[in-house]
Amino acid sequence: MVETVVEFRSSMFKPFLPDDCQVNPGRYGAELAFWLSRRLADRGLYTSYPTFEDWGWFIEFSNERGDEYWLCCSNIERSDTEWRCFLDPKAKKLFGRSRAAVDGASVLLETLRGVLADEGDIVDINWSSEP
Repeated sequence: MVETVVEFRSSMFKPFLPDDCQVNPGRYGAELAFWLSRRLADRGLYTSYPTFEDWGWFIEFSNERGDEYWLCCSNIERSDTEWRCFLDPKAKKLFGRSRAAVDGASVLLETLRGVLADEGDIVDINWSSEP
């Protein structure tokens, strides 16, 4: 099974704005999503600018076939040093039918793996296939 979820620790992505300026109180991820979009671009992998949802932030990635994926970024349980990123393949058709295949995002996941591993201030990196 493909590992599409990563959890890690880092103080690099602590929010610089107060809690009442966040999407939801105790829900962070903007700094992580912006950092990831820059680091992925540095390696030639381009995504959208980050966008927010109630649960955190995401960047969009499309492969050469036109399949779309969200790389979702959020903190874990109100922590500002524990983080989670996971892949969310988007539907190609109405009503969520025919989601993009996970293997279509292999270059995104491999590049993400390298970006995280190469950053010395990111520790305790754990990959899994559980969403």
